[in-house]
Amino acid sequence: MKRILSLYIIREISSLFLLGISIFTLILLMGRLIKLTELVVSRGVPLLDVGRMILYLMPSFLVFTIPMAFLLAVLLAFGRFSADNEITVLKACGISLVQMLPPVFVCALIATLFALAASTIGVPWGNSAFKNLTIKVLKQNAAATIREKVFWDEIPGIMLYTDAFDAKLNRLQGIVIHDGRNPERPMTIFAREGVLEGGGPQSSLRVSLDNGTIHAAGARGEYRLIHFEEYIMTVGHQGGGAGGGRNELDMWISELQQQISSPAVTVQNRLKMLSELHSRFAFPCASLVFVFIAVPMGIQNRRSGKSAGFSASIGLLLTYYVLMSIARTLAEKGVLPAAMALWIPNIVFCLFGWMLLRLVSLERSFPVPTFNGLRALLRVKS
Repeated sequence: MKRILSLYIIREISSLFLLGISIFTLILLMGRLIKLTELVVSRGVPLLDVGRMILYLMPSFLVFTIPMAFLLAVLLAFGRFSADNEITVLKACGISLVQMLPPVFVCALIATLFALAASTIGVPWGNSAFKNLTIKVLKQNAAATIREKVFWDEIPGIMLYTDAFDAKLNRLQGIVIHDGRNPERPMTIFAREGVLEGGGPQSSLRVSLDNGTIHAAGARGEYRLIHFEEYIMTVGHQGGGAGGGRNELDMWISELQQQISSPAVTVQNRLKMLSELHSRFAFPCASLVFVFIAVPMGIQNRRSGKSAGFSASIGLLLTYYVLMSIARTLAEKGVLPAAMALWIPNIVFCLFGWMLLRLVSLERSFPVPTFNGLRALLRVKS
């Protein structure tokens, strides 16, 4: 009996989970599709390269969509069980709510493992590969993307402006370049003319500038002015390592640990890397935490239908990610240790869910917010 029940719950959650992850991933991808479509239509980028870009973006999406889809799946599954009186029948057969939880935790553990793989392996691989491919595509199509008297910001951290551009010779005149890849030492370059060219086999873009000046800012308000007759600026990744335009989002766990322990890293960057390191484990564990909240809230929905489950999941997700954003900000500013701050939302949701689970197991009800209830409340206040 218990084996059949476990398989039944797992099958119900799995089908809704796959549907939810497809919908949430598509929603997040829609914001990128417009720009990726522009690469194909106006810049002639091959569809194969665009497909590879989408593949490289998937891990960073899955870190968020896996917990989101799992929460929605459990809410809808147990909402349906409750609406069809299946929960009542199971309790009449002597099966308590606690005995229904093991298959849910099995699903949560699988979702957590997939999210951990996406966070610790997929994200650094995908971000690095996406940036390298972007630089390669821009290197091959730079002449088609640069416009006269229009700011060019296709490469993160680089802003280029030119008064005149000869697309046949790749020659620029009246050049202004702002290089903000290193926030601690930004610099602005003015040059009379320059030539856009490739930078060798390492997926880089090189600009050869003539007759100009470099205005650079430094620590403690320092300022440097450099005059040059010829200056070569290289944009792109130069292989591995922690530098070369890479940030904490592109680093593997071992690289983050190495940078955190390095005395050469500034305090601000060390706090960012510590926050990133703990967030890669805290975010995926949200699926396990959501079990304690989704099961009692799904049962409590009763006959409110799928709209109640969907609205409750959206409200919970917004609350969770707002708390996580606040916790990350506190960790990056050094207000709280990253090991404490990034896990506070999980602890808070776990305690809150345990309270709801206890209320439901004792046959006590609690209000579940829905869009209809919110509209009614607004009508009363108005």
